[in-house]
This record gives sequence, structure tokens and C-alpha cells, in this order.
Amino acid sequence: MWVMVGIGVVLAVLATFIMSSDHPMSATDEPIAPTGPTHDPIPDSIPEQIPDPGTDQAPDTDPALTPESADTTPTPTSTEPQEPKTLTTRFLVAGMTFWGRYVDDWSNASDLGIEYPFSLLHTLKRDRYDAWIAGLECPTVPNLTLSSADQEATLTFNCPPKYLTEAARWFTAYTLANNHTDNQGTKGFATTKKQLTKHGIQYFGHYDPNQLEDLCGIVTIPATIGYDETELPSSAEEREVNASIPLVMCGYHGLFQIPSQESIDVVTRYKDVLPVIALPHMGAEYVAAADQIKTRTYHALIDAGADMVLGDHPHWIQPSEVYQGKLIVYSLGNFMFDQQSDRERTRSAAIDITARSTDPEAIAGWTALAETCRDQGPDVCVELAREQGLPRLTLDYTFRLVGTSDADRRAHKASASELAEIKDRLNWSRTMADLT
Repeated sequence: MWVMVGIGVVLAVLATFIMSSDHPMSATDEPIAPTGPTHDPIPDSIPEQIPDPGTDQAPDTDPALTPESADTTPTPTSTEPQEPKTLTTRFLVAGMTFWGRYVDDWSNASDLGIEYPFSLLHTLKRDRYDAWIAGLECPTVPNLTLSSADQEATLTFNCPPKYLTEAARWFTAYTLANNHTDNQGTKGFATTKKQLTKHGIQYFGHYDPNQLEDLCGIVTIPATIGYDETELPSSAEEREVNASIPLVMCGYHGLFQIPSQESIDVVTRYKDVLPVIALPHMGAEYVAAADQIKTRTYHALIDAGADMVLGDHPHWIQPSEVYQGKLIVYSLGNFMFDQQSDRERTRSAAIDITARSTDPEAIAGWTALAETCRDQGPDVCVELAREQGLPRLTLDYTFRLVGTSDADRRAHKASASELAEIKDRLNWSRTMADLT
């Protein structure tokens, strides 16, 4: 009898021990995958951050068995909202684009079809940039048949909308301020804007410089927010947060009439609140330097408050300069066009711009307001910013030159010799020295 009681006591103790121990994972149990937000990969222009080892590993011990588990006070984590310290965006501003007339002929004859005009743009490393901005020198109206011969004879253009699906893969926004976006009349211009919106491409500017309310628009571009290292989560993916910022971009067509002081003064509406970038379209064609009227106009845009002036129209590259501490490029040249007769017409300059802010209050406020600004336009955007007391989104700029060429009919990275010619025409080394 005492033996049986002893066995019973042993069995009871053993059962208590088994019930209090961890249950080991069986061969059929699967570990729980870590949860949390996913993030886009960090672009190669941002220095890679190395995560601390073991960040995503499960703890070796069960928290239920640790003495600290008795404390039910939540532990603060680094995933709580942090104050942004820096904002960086990188974008490319290129010259005139066009897929009407002979570009359309070449594309229709190619197995690549609508991809043909864009098929070598990968040589310019689009994935390094948050946005591409260029000029669109044609309306884009559906169900309109114009032969290349007719377009050549009348210089009345149309860029078929079928190319917009491919264009949207590359371009973020177009300026419409030039002497050809009215080639299909006011209805064609309105249709062009609808077609761009349909394909997710932003636009700004007007062929008529007297249309003051249409000269400038909000262009929102992606940006990267950075935080102070001491406040960062240990995961590399969480150190950079995708955001967007609004910029004011203004297009001026000055071929048939010089932009009036009233139109130039539109820049002053926005310059105390947001960065303003002016993209004018004016001056004589096929000449290597800007005339006095063009120079005065571009200077006036800087005087009005533009952060920079990047021009086009002459179909040739023209010099750059620094005026009042700001960059002016008088003509970027043809980025994507059908003029193939010589290197003056086929080579082009594109400006690679890195913009950076270190104002935490401005970063937080303007990234929160960016999409509203895009939807409502620059005047409403400025009004909202003033109501909220936002400081100006001041950006520091770094400029790099990208040489391009559309020789052999498709835009691509320029050769070493073409790049040397482009730098020489721009006086680029002198200009960069003057900016420092």
C-alpha cells in the first residue's frame, strides 16, 4: 500500500512538472512570420543603411518565463512617429520631347511600335531619379490623322495619344508652354490636358502667356525623409520613408510675344512659400547664344523669385550662367525629336538636380500637404500653407550635367565626345564654379 501511495505522489509531481514546462515546437509547427509595413527599396542614390544583426529574429526565451513579464507597463518603441531631419529628392529636367511627324513614322515601321521612341531611355538610368520633367512640343489628340508630309509642310503637329502609356513610364510632368501645343486649337489643348491626366502625367504652362492662372502649376514629386540616427529603428528599410513634396513649376511661351511683367510677377505669388522653377520657351532658333531680350526675360524671372530658370525652344543648346546666385540654362536643346541633320540638333543637355531640406517643421508640413496641393493647384496650396503657418519649403540644390543625344532617332546617353561638346557650349565648368 505505501508503495502505491509513493508511486502516486511521484506521478503527481511529474505531471505538475510537465504542465509547467514549455511545449516544444513539433516538426509540423511553422514559425510566425514577422509582420509590419513593407517598403520600397532604397534608391541607389541614397547611402545604404545596414540593419543591426538579429533585428527580425524571435527572442530565444519565452517572455512569459522572465521576471520582467510581471511589469505590465508598455515599453516605448522606436516605431512611434519621429521628427523628420532631412528630405531629399532627385529629378531630371530635360529639353523638348516630341513623337509626331517622322518619329511616328519610324515607330510604325519598327517592331517596337509605341515603345520605339523611348526604347533607349534606360541608358539614362531612370531608376536613379524620383521624377523626370520635360517639354512636350505638340498637342496629343485622339482620332486625328496627319501625315508626316502634312505636318512638315504646315508645321502643324499632333503627337498621337497611343504613346502616352509608354511616356508615363518615364516622365512625371510636361510643360505645355510652347508654340505647338495650340496646333489643334483650344479644344485640342484642352484634350491634351485630359489625355495627360488620364495617363497620370502632370502638366503646367500655357501657350498663351497672358493666361496668368495657367502659367504655373503644382508638380508633386517623390522624396525621401531621413531621421536622426539616434532615433531610428534598427531596420534599414525603416530608416527612409517615401513621401512627396509640392514644387511650383511655371511655363512661359515667349516666341510670338515677350512675357509681360504681369505674367513674370505670377512667380511672386508663390516664391515666399514654395520653391519655384521656371521653364520658359523662347528665343531665336538654331543659334548658339541667347539674345538680349531672352537674357533680360530670364533674369527677370530670377528677380521675381524663381529658384532656377531652365529654357528651351532653339533646338540647339545655349550657354548657362549664374545670375543672383541662381542657375540659368538658356536652352537645353532637343531631348526627343525628329531633327536628325546635325549634332547641333541631336545633342541635348539634361540637368540632374538633387534638392535637400533640413527644416523639420517644413518637411513635416509640406509632405502632409503635398497631395492636396496637387489636386487644388498653387493658389489654394499657398492659402492652406499660410493658414497652417507653414514655413517656406527652402531647398538646397546640387546640379549635375547629363549629356543626351537622339542621333540615330532615339534619345540615349551622349557619347564622350558629345558630352564634351555639350559642356563646352554650356560653359558648365565656369557656371558650377560660380555657384559655389
